[in-house]
Amino acid sequence: MKKLSDLDYLKLNKFQAFLYKLKLFFCAIPLWFKGIGIKILNFFKSCGLGIKNEIVDIITTFTKGNWAVKISFFIFGFGNFYYGQILRGILFLVFEIVFIGYMFVPSGGAYWLSKGNWFNTGATVGTVQSQTVYNEILDVDVLISGDDSVKVMLYGLLTIIFIIAFIYTWRLQVKQCRICMGITAKGKKVKSGKDDLRSLLDDQFHKTLLSLPLFGILAFTVLPIIYMTIIAFTSYDAAHDGYANLFSWVGLENFNELFNFGKGGLGLAFGEILGWTLMWAFFATFTNYFLGMFVAIMINKKGIKIKKFWRTALVMTIAIPQFVSLLYVAKLFDGSGIIGKLLLNWDLIPESMLALNQQSLWQNEISSKILLIVLNIWVGIPYIMLMATGILMNIPQDLYESSRIDGAKPWQQYTKITLPYMMFVMGPYLLTSFVGNLNNFNVIYLLTQNNQLINTEIGTAGGVSVTYTDLLITWLYKMTLNSAESKYYLASIIGILVFVVVAILSLIVYNVIPSTKNEEDFS
Repeated sequence: MKKLSDLDYLKLNKFQAFLYKLKLFFCAIPLWFKGIGIKILNFFKSCGLGIKNEIVDIITTFTKGNWAVKISFFIFGFGNFYYGQILRGILFLVFEIVFIGYMFVPSGGAYWLSKGNWFNTGATVGTVQSQTVYNEILDVDVLISGDDSVKVMLYGLLTIIFIIAFIYTWRLQVKQCRICMGITAKGKKVKSGKDDLRSLLDDQFHKTLLSLPLFGILAFTVLPIIYMTIIAFTSYDAAHDGYANLFSWVGLENFNELFNFGKGGLGLAFGEILGWTLMWAFFATFTNYFLGMFVAIMINKKGIKIKKFWRTALVMTIAIPQFVSLLYVAKLFDGSGIIGKLLLNWDLIPESMLALNQQSLWQNEISSKILLIVLNIWVGIPYIMLMATGILMNIPQDLYESSRIDGAKPWQQYTKITLPYMMFVMGPYLLTSFVGNLNNFNVIYLLTQNNQLINTEIGTAGGVSVTYTDLLITWLYKMTLNSAESKYYLASIIGILVFVVVAILSLIVYNVIPSTKNEEDFS
């Protein structure tokens, strides 16, 4: 599609401009996917080229390096000792000794790797099954412990990560030895241990500060994600808990079960729950955002009295714990609650619901979803109101005065001044709020427990009954902690898919919000 010039675009009326933008949007979709494909291809090309360059560099370093560099290929830190970098040499050598000791001691890394049968479809994670043996002396059955699949998989994963760290450290210290050889060949002096310490407290101080947070991210974020991903390829559930009964590798069988839209598959349940999850996150985010902004504008408007009272009244919903307030409000709308009884007595509940024995708004698919969104507005508006109040107070008032002189109406002031400023400041918050609502367990579970209407089209999925208001997070909770079967492998797959959805949406939205796209316009 040929793109119009700015002058030609200005000649279009509003409807033609809308159609033009719509055509541009749909024409850009194939180009967007093409761009992603090219980026992925370039990524793999760069990875292949990087690996090739590393291999060539390693071979060149060994063939052209002196005897100290060659020995450092086998003894960590030897080249550092040779060039006077004693501290680095000690650290590298200690790391090698610790690695070798960990890998080859009894019950060390090699032991856990041998127990894992890694990704051998059909093989168990662990080799020795726990069994019950009769003890003639005690006249009772005694459980003889075998392997623990959970422990085998965890320690095996840590061993693999340790091996990767070992290879990286080996490559690093060899490269440093080659650099030291080049420096001394030019007649220059290499850095000593004191220089390294001084550097870590001066020009490399950012690395010193970031080392602990980086370790925390790797240990408490990256490692659990990898572990959760691995569980998706196993049969880990209540019947195969890994201790009394070892679980096994099943390959892509679990993914086939989730994406099977036929009879006995979970595809229909997953698709419907995912659709409602995205719909809920959208309405829960933007209803709170725009209504909270509207409330803040109204309270801050000139002429409004007792502003502190209105703000305090709204903030009270934040002060009261959600666990208490949501349970109480859910009971109000129940068939036995005050509001629920009034609706029944005043015949405000539709006859179609009564005919299906749905005695409250919670027991109908549409009304329960609408009620969830409305009650979430009551919970979320105070947060937005407080943030919006601070932003509104910092918008330059001369912009509004200038717009009034130019004849701008209140709606034009809102769309051209207020909303752009709000979106610029609160864009990242909107993104995190949307992600948080995708996993908003509290509101959904506390409002709908004991009032849930089973989804008759789906029925039972993943060993639990699915309701019309279930999000992916509540479905995941039911099949793990609120189910006799406890299908951890299925919950792991759902967790992976939620992560993928959140990651894709976050990357797309983050690159189009004004906070990152038009930062210079508000500087």
